[in-house]
Amino acid sequence: MTLSPINQARWQRFKHNRRGYWSLWIFLILFLFSLFAELLANDKPLVVHYQNRWYAPLIFTYTESDFGGPFATPADYQDPWLKTRISQQGWALWAPIRFSDNTINYATTTPFPSPPSRQNWLGTDANGGDVLARILYGARISLLFGLMLTILSSAIGIVVGATQGYFGGKIDLWGQRFIEVWSGMPTLFLIILLSSVVQPGFWWLLAITVIFGWMSLVGVVRAEFLRTRNFDYIRAALALGVSDRRIMLRHMLPNAMVATLTYLPFILCGSITTLTSLDFLGFGLPLGSPSLGELLLQGKNNLQAPWLGLAGFFSLAILLSLLIFIGEAVRDAFDPSKVH
Repeated sequence: MTLSPINQARWQRFKHNRRGYWSLWIFLILFLFSLFAELLANDKPLVVHYQNRWYAPLIFTYTESDFGGPFATPADYQDPWLKTRISQQGWALWAPIRFSDNTINYATTTPFPSPPSRQNWLGTDANGGDVLARILYGARISLLFGLMLTILSSAIGIVVGATQGYFGGKIDLWGQRFIEVWSGMPTLFLIILLSSVVQPGFWWLLAITVIFGWMSLVGVVRAEFLRTRNFDYIRAALALGVSDRRIMLRHMLPNAMVATLTYLPFILCGSITTLTSLDFLGFGLPLGSPSLGELLLQGKNNLQAPWLGLAGFFSLAILLSLLIFIGEAVRDAFDPSKVH
């Protein structure tokens, strides 16, 4: 796919911002690592070769009797007996981190939360979970939540802003009054109130935050449509009988998308912060779910274990800083006054 000359110039301006360019690559690598967290942190072997047979514990569930045990219960690959059994009659390929997000390290000799060691690189939390494994899984949840919230809220905001800006009049007037009232709703208190009625979950939180968070792009898109609807080529298209839908999608929306794209990294940054804040306050994901906010909460409750707070802080700070740097580079890329 060949980029147009304008987009090629934008890409060159984006690459010229070295901080944003390398932040994009680092962010994509971290996102890829989080998507395949099971291959990096897992309490099950990736592949087992036992008695000339192949096993894939990540995909299939095997019982203890499959490896010569007396019981037909699910195999516990952290059991020293099973480890010895596999090593004597085969071999196993493990992930670099031998703990999942919900694995409790019973083999540690120090009480929970235990400090960083060769076994737990960033230590364990108050429940005995490996901090690094929970950061990997928690980052995936935060990034997926943020991306979905950004996409859904941006889509709704673009549609509402485009409708208000294009038609104007009473539609714009009543739309603005509704947005003023809706944006004044106490979102956090409503979520706290609803949490006492409905068990919080990923999709429930996503729906609630989309309902109250779709207004960030309305003003930008509305202003762009109000500006361009009086241009001569728009009036000519109306005089030729071109439908409103075609004019909005083909002739006006591309102009609005230039300003919209510069806001997306910052909206994603705010979306991740929203989930982290809810988890920190205890009104986010269900108890026990891997979360950066929950890790920060454990750091606050366990000041004698500073590695918890530091790990949560630096994980969140790195993610948000990368997104801010990417957003600045995108803003410069769409600014024609920036030359390299």
